Amino acid sequence: MRRHYQHEGLAEDQLAGDPFRQFARWFHEAVEAGVVEPNAMVVSTADAEGLPSSRTVLLKGYDPRGFVFFTNYGSRKGTDLAANPNASLLFPWIGLARQVVIGGRVEKVGRDETAAYFRTRPHGSQLGAWASEQSSPVADRAVLEQRYADLAARYPEGEGVPVPPFWGGYRVVPRTVEFWQGRENRLHDRLRFVAEGDGWRVERLCP
Repeated sequence: MRRHYQHEGLAEDQLAGDPFRQFARWFHEAVEAGVVEPNAMVVSTADAEGLPSSRTVLLKGYDPRGFVFFTNYGSRKGTDLAANPNASLLFPWIGLARQVVIGGRVEKVGRDETAAYFRTRPHGSQLGAWASEQSSPVADRAVLEQRYADLAARYPEGEGVPVPPFWGGYRVVPRTVEFWQGRENRLHDRLRFVAEGDGWRVERLCP
């Protein structure tokens, strides 16, 4: 099972001046190309002992401060980040033979920012954030559905749902951002921005 890439390459002089503008460019191209959920990313963390774990979540915002996602603080990734506040993000835009790999430290976003995002979520997703003790064992699905039903009765559609105190956002502040473009004969283009002082330097990596 091997696919031969025949895409145009990525040269240093084609890069934007910083990784955030380059990410915005590639993200827009992924949207225009019809990539399914282009904001889906694999978030990899490690616990205090260095045991890694990964999962797919949705990017909910990015700017020069970093890349933001939201989750339950008590989830596996939440407990990992409490012990080891570093993470890697991977955007696998396979249809374009592209990947973006981001590595950096992680910080919680402010509660005001969390509340502003929470208010944009569908009502059902707001209830789901309360109903699920994410990553904790549960006896069966009926338990989850009953919790949800109880919450739906307490907070009917149209009534404001408070933000759970155990739920919020994380921002990955990048140290490195790699843009990977698949090329013919496995001679892929890998250009990586590396934070340096107040700016960025670019290095090419062997494929």
